[in-house]
Formats: sequence, C-alpha cells, structure tokens
Amino acid sequence: MSKRTALVTGSAGFIGFHTAKQLLANGWSVIGLDALTDYYDVTLKERRHAILAKNSNFDAIVGRLEQPNLLLELFKNHRPSAVIHLAAQAGVRFSIDDPRSYVQANLVGSLELLEAARAFPPAHLLLASTSSVYGANTEMPYAETNKTDAQMSFYAATKKANEVMAHSYAHLYGLPITMFRFFTVYGPWGRPDMALFKFTKAILEDQPIDIYNHGDMSRDFTYIDDLVSGIVSLIDVVPPNPECHQSQSKIDSLSKVAPWRAINIGNGQPVKLMAFIDAVEKAIGIKAKKNFMPMQPGDVPATWASANLLDGLTGSRPQTPIIEGVGKFVEWYREFYAV
Repeated sequence: MSKRTALVTGSAGFIGFHTAKQLLANGWSVIGLDALTDYYDVTLKERRHAILAKNSNFDAIVGRLEQPNLLLELFKNHRPSAVIHLAAQAGVRFSIDDPRSYVQANLVGSLELLEAARAFPPAHLLLASTSSVYGANTEMPYAETNKTDAQMSFYAATKKANEVMAHSYAHLYGLPITMFRFFTVYGPWGRPDMALFKFTKAILEDQPIDIYNHGDMSRDFTYIDDLVSGIVSLIDVVPPNPECHQSQSKIDSLSKVAPWRAINIGNGQPVKLMAFIDAVEKAIGIKAKKNFMPMQPGDVPATWASANLLDGLTGSRPQTPIIEGVGKFVEWYREFYAV
C-alpha cells in the first residue's frame, strides 16, 4: 500500500509543525509549504522545519500562498489526498496595525488554495478558522451552530470570510471541506506573540507582565497535542454530500447544501486568566510582576468551546490539564533558550 500524501500549509508554524510531525509519525508523506515570514523570529520557524526535514518523507517548499500558480503546481505534482491549510497571517492585535497583510495571506492565499483544490480535488480539504469568529456572541459554550456574524477584529473577519469562501467552493464543486475553529492553542514550540510565551519570557527576565482587562478574562486553553490529535482524527471524517445524507444531529454544523462543516477544537473548560498566570508562576517557580491594563481593541473577555461535535465525530476531546500543559511549555522554553 502506497503512502498517503498530505499537504500542510504553514508547516514551519506552531500548529503546522506539530501537525506535520504527527502525520510523519503516522506514516504519511508530507509536503510542507511555508513562507518563513518575519512576523516573529524566523529562526524558530527554521528550527521547526529542520526537525521535520530529518524525516525523508517530508518535503519542504518555501513560498507564499498568494504566489500565482504555486499551489496549483503543488497539487498537480503531488496530488495530496488530504490538505490541511494552517498558513495564515495570525494575531488579533497585529490585524489592527497591518490589515493588508491579512488580505494577502488569509484571503488571496486561501483563494489560491481553493482554486488548486478545484483543479485537483483532494479527498478532504481541512482549513483553519478560529474561535474569534464567534466575536461578540455571549451565548456560551460556543456551539458550531451558533451565529458568527459579529467579528471583533479584522483577523477574525478574514477567518469568517475563509469559512464562507470555502462553503461556496464546497457547494459549487463538491469539495468536502472541514473548518477548524481553534481555541487558544498553547504548548512547546509556541508562538512568541502568544500570552504563555510572553509571560514566561518576562518572568524569567524579571520584567512585568501586561494583564489586560485588569485580569477579568477567561480563555478555553487547548494544549497542542490535543489539538493535533483532533486534526489528525478528523482527516477521515469527511463531510458527506447533503443530498446523500439525510440524517443530521442537532449539534452537527453540516451544511444543508454542501459537503462542509465547522468543528470546534477546544478543551471545553475555560480558565480564568489569573488562574492561568498562577499556573505559569508555579511552573517557573517565580511570582510575576503584574501590570494591569484595560481591554485591548478587538479582544473579547471570554471564550468557551463546546467539544460535543468533536467528541461525537471522533470519540475524543481535548483534556490536558492547564498545569500539565503549562509545565511542558516552560520545560521546553528553559531548554530551548538555555535559561
């Protein structure tokens, strides 16, 4: 039996690296596409790719999603059976400063991917969205069937656009598409712009940490290994064509007119920000100097995922306790930066 081939975009990114690593461990051949942009330390991205490159079944391609015909050629040459689209310009706050970079990477880049998939259809196309699409919605826990029409940041708006763009291609061309709505992912090899990385760095350097909304926030933190397990387990859970699939549970987000669904990947257990900081302090063994700040533009006070659909489709849900996940990150950080 020949190896299955997956295309992972954003393979040098935090989530893409871990996803590609797991697929390789499972015996897949992986084509990794990444632009190695300087949004954060490129060395970190290069180190991730170097680890993946130790496996002969990994093929790294450096290039931008929005480069005309790049994805088309990759699909034509490799014919991936699964495409996991994780590349994007990330970050809620940076989208206020540089919205055009989000248009290029998240909108134009995703269009190029959809066009390539239309020309050379994979068995399943899986695209990253975000919990930020729930925006101003206060009905919690967030269920995939909730309305998502009040985004609070331009980043979230581009991800909502990705969802509806993908739905139109699923309907028009019969492409089976799953959208992942990720909830505050953390863990080893994480992004330097994320709270856990910034908190750990600041505490170890005896610098104060900025705590927004005066600490009155909560997040549904999701450990990276749990997230990757959810992604990989969903590859073979292909959304059916609604014309051939009449039965649908009340919690399923399946479209009535396309082989498309959205799925939360989150712990389903929101953690107060101050409790999260306490876990970081315990893992490091140092109390943080705290700088309490007002809420940042584009942010929301709380997120909380319903993991019922993920559990119903795969039989599992994220469950790593915050103290364990934070401890693993701090252990990685100390080793990587020799502190």
